[in-house]
Amino acid sequence: MPQKLIQTQTQQQVQQQRLSQQQMLQVKLLEMPLAELEENILTELDDNPALEEKRDDFDTADNISGEENDGNRDGDEELYEEKSEREEREEALDNALESLGSDDELPAPDIHIGSAANPDADYEEIVWGDTTSFYDKLKEQMGMLELTEEQHDVMEYIIGSLDNDGLLRKDLDDIADELAIYHNIDVSAEYIHDVLRRLQTFDPAGIGARSLQECLLLQIERRPDGRLRDLMQEVITDHFEEFTKKHWDKISAALQLTDEQAAIVQQELRKLNPKPGAALGETLGRNTQQITPDFVVDTDEEGSVTFTINRGRIPELKVSPSFNEMVNTYKTHRHQMNRQEKEALLYAKEKVEKAQGYIEAVKQRRRTLYVTMKAIIQWQKKFFQDGDEADLRPMILKDIAEKTGLDISTISRVSNVKYAQTRWGTFPLRFFFTDSYVTKDGEEMSTRKIKLALKELIGQEEARKPLSDDALAAEMKRRGYPIARRTVAKYREQLGIPVARLRKG
Repeated sequence: MPQKLIQTQTQQQVQQQRLSQQQMLQVKLLEMPLAELEENILTELDDNPALEEKRDDFDTADNISGEENDGNRDGDEELYEEKSEREEREEALDNALESLGSDDELPAPDIHIGSAANPDADYEEIVWGDTTSFYDKLKEQMGMLELTEEQHDVMEYIIGSLDNDGLLRKDLDDIADELAIYHNIDVSAEYIHDVLRRLQTFDPAGIGARSLQECLLLQIERRPDGRLRDLMQEVITDHFEEFTKKHWDKISAALQLTDEQAAIVQQELRKLNPKPGAALGETLGRNTQQITPDFVVDTDEEGSVTFTINRGRIPELKVSPSFNEMVNTYKTHRHQMNRQEKEALLYAKEKVEKAQGYIEAVKQRRRTLYVTMKAIIQWQKKFFQDGDEADLRPMILKDIAEKTGLDISTISRVSNVKYAQTRWGTFPLRFFFTDSYVTKDGEEMSTRKIKLALKELIGQEEARKPLSDDALAAEMKRRGYPIARRTVAKYREQLGIPVARLRKG
């Protein structure tokens, strides 16, 4: 018997969380590095006449409440509807202005954030050239693509996962796991690969490549069509091992090149950049771009670690006294005011509320930066005391989120494009985050520390008798790092160290 299709209707309750306008502003400011925040504040001062800069110590009368004003705004909605009756418009205007209350005048205590004695001290900027960060330049190019919200989040995470040379050395499966665990984004490795391919169209050419070979091929793809490009592609695709060993005689024989042709191909290949990220100026702890540190960490001779949040050129903000006075005027003279005066007062009220929200968002940003940096220093205190990278403990976003009580996404925003100036150099905050490797015995070890030990071991080997991955794994175990051979191979590749036969001197 043929089956009948029955259409049924069901109800499903779904809980969705939407950010308020104030929360969106706080998120936006939190993501900004110091230099960008300075520009944003200047723009806001120009756009909002109710927001002013405190010029001196005598400006004490108009501190803004840290409480967000949640007054009744129903009248605001009514006011902008098309109504034919003047009385209705007047009533809507009055209702909107009625929401002005005494809460608008509550002063908020000044917030002093930091552990050093002088939180308002001037800090020297480290200037070496371009003022836009690696991360910012890639995000600018993101804005030119039509991406879904999910694609945008995935691409942003990929950018944050790039090494300082601009290559992506993380497995796509690992990125998929991290997105699922830390950001509640459930996508496949194939989906991530599609997003990555779009990222690889960004400038400079080669960005987002997963190997040196792919990096060079991405750059060759952008060269003009012709015989020279075809030869370059063939060398890197089919003769990459000979290319890495500089065996041009074998390459020339295989491709039937004359000496002159081989010289031209070799010359053009030398123009390719194996580290496209360096062209954007980002190197861990040692930048060639301008860095204005968001945090200044100080370690004294006794090992005591303190820090301040760099204020840069950020001014103290306040609400304009004249706008506050206009708003307060309505409370005592509203019955004697004409419509034009009431509309002016409504305009003033909106500007004052916007100024209050902006000031609170700036303060909230400082509070969040403070608790996050404090937790990072507590977790990685030994590194801040001695500057030894091997002392960095395993630490992921979730660890700091649990320690501070903040959301993982908030910690992620704080750690992106923020820098800490320390006694040992200036580092991006993500430098202090390191994955862990769990041994068969259940011991948790920092992958950073293991890689440093592996790099040191390879540096000590005999040039004529380099160690195989199996031999490296055995020696690492003897030194207290019991890792598998495949883990040795993975970390060696991530360090950019070739296999044993290519290391032979």
